[in-house]
Amino acid sequence: MENNELNQKEQYGASEIQVLEGLEAVRKRPGMYIGSTGPKGLHHLVYEIVDNAIDEALAGYCDEIVVEILEGDIIRVSDNGRGIPVGIHPKMGIPAITVVFTILHAGGKFGGSGYKVSGGLHGVGASVVNALSEWLEVEVYSGGKIYKQRFERGDAVKALEVMGDTEKKGTVITFKADPEIFKETTEYEYKILEMRLREQAFLNAGIKIVLKDLRDTENIIESDFKYTGGVSSFVEFIHKKRGVEVVHPEVIYFSGMQDDGDASVEIAMQYNTTYNELILSFANNIHTTDGGTHEEGFKRALTRVMNDYARKFNILKENDRNFSGEDVREGLTTVISVKLKNAQFEGQTKAKLGNTAIRGLVDNIISTKFFTYLEENPAVAKAIMEKAMSAARARDAARKARDLVRRKSALESSALPGKLSDCQSKNMEETEIYIVEGDSAGGSAKSGRDRRFQAILPLWGKMLNVEKARLDRVYGNDKLMPVITALGCGIGEEFNLEKLRYGKVIIMADADVDGSHIRTLLLTFFFRFMKPLVEEGHIYIAQPPLFRITKSKKHKYAFSDAERDMILSEVGTGAEVQRYKGLGEMDAEQLWETTMDPETRTMLKVTMEDAAAADEVFTVLMGDEVEPRREFIEKNARYVQNLDV
Repeated sequence: MENNELNQKEQYGASEIQVLEGLEAVRKRPGMYIGSTGPKGLHHLVYEIVDNAIDEALAGYCDEIVVEILEGDIIRVSDNGRGIPVGIHPKMGIPAITVVFTILHAGGKFGGSGYKVSGGLHGVGASVVNALSEWLEVEVYSGGKIYKQRFERGDAVKALEVMGDTEKKGTVITFKADPEIFKETTEYEYKILEMRLREQAFLNAGIKIVLKDLRDTENIIESDFKYTGGVSSFVEFIHKKRGVEVVHPEVIYFSGMQDDGDASVEIAMQYNTTYNELILSFANNIHTTDGGTHEEGFKRALTRVMNDYARKFNILKENDRNFSGEDVREGLTTVISVKLKNAQFEGQTKAKLGNTAIRGLVDNIISTKFFTYLEENPAVAKAIMEKAMSAARARDAARKARDLVRRKSALESSALPGKLSDCQSKNMEETEIYIVEGDSAGGSAKSGRDRRFQAILPLWGKMLNVEKARLDRVYGNDKLMPVITALGCGIGEEFNLEKLRYGKVIIMADADVDGSHIRTLLLTFFFRFMKPLVEEGHIYIAQPPLFRITKSKKHKYAFSDAERDMILSEVGTGAEVQRYKGLGEMDAEQLWETTMDPETRTMLKVTMEDAAAADEVFTVLMGDEVEPRREFIEKNARYVQNLDV
């Protein structure tokens, strides 16, 4: 590197800190800046400070970040970067570090040569964390000196002080989340931070990230993350954790850069023997859960390359259909990481990337490099092509099975399943369907329901585990087809949320092992073939009571052992306790009163905070491999409640 370039890089000083607006709005409307004031927003505070340290690493000045959870759920984040500038800000007349922590949109990310690429919330990270903390202290090691400043609820309570001399470089930020803002909880979950920090270490090859939990001095927990393989190591980790068998031994890796150097792309991909695709995409280290232009470019190019290769080498014959996108992505795990200047995200939560130039860049990298890779690695190409051919055959079989089902439905007098007791209302906003285990419970539910807006669909017996089955086996399956037909929105590629006939889809099964199994099988089905139902919050799980307590002809219901004991202590001796073994033991009135009346019932809404984590759990628990399932059960057995032995 030439001297003048080095001098330019070192000039990260007070003048690089640009100021855009004040801070007063953050405490009034915290959700606008961190998404929520629940557990998700609480953990987001840590990510914002870590993101700033990673920006230093991306600029080439930091290679180690340490995150510590101290006693009292205080967070300390240390890095060995250059240290936040402490010089006087040219416009504000106060130290640049004070500007960074007290004024919104002040940071080294808005023009100038501070950072070319950065993550975080539009550069508002440090000031937002400060505003939402009961207190925050920052120490900077720079120019041979130790500098320190303290803030309380966003305001500087002390001026920047010089505390002594040091040879170290870097920044240490310590803060305590404000319980006035985070009323639900200020307690951090180690596993949540661990997952995010591991992800960041994968996306930034060579950076060491350490996480320590020092809250319990008798049981200190520490995890170190450093992956020289970067996104390729990420794909390997996903497959190893899920215990899935891979189709080819090596992870395929490509990278490329825009001509002007303003954007770079890394792609790692590997096929496995399952039927499910997993694409994890990131822009400037932020997980773009809703995809965007980088995913679009990848999918488009992958399908084209696979078809071009299959045609060139006569794998697809003249009369064969082209592979579809679903065919070429079956069993594919991919990590796409793009880093770019001036990233444009759709929505405040940055869930979708919008930069159009990235679509072409990713498309070009896959189009040129993947085709060459397949030609140079014929054994891998053969395995991947066989996987796609197998998927295409299954899709063709599914198409035929679907057409057969449609013809059969058209011949029958009613397209809706015979066992469905439909509701009168057609307004999706108010209607709900109970998918009920067993005919007897179905009968009680049918008698006890409010027929104006509640529909009942009884199921009986175990259904297909779709984790081990392709789409073609779903069509014609006598347990799943009634569900598909009743909901009316189709499955897989044909899924259309606008055609959904019921606003709430409620799974109602016994509170025993068999009931749990049926719930899990149905949830696996919805997750794999009707995922938007889960994402948009249409799936619910009914919570029938476990006990009925009767005294003096008055009844109370308990949903757990603890609740039963509490009621018994309230009503005193002489009470009769009935333990429900199943839904079928309740008459229509009891079922309505406890489980179906919107005024009194308890239901669990199935949400998907993290699609990748959900995907992993379904793969481990419902897939073919026994060892990962055993490990999961051993690790999580202590969290089990209401075990029915």
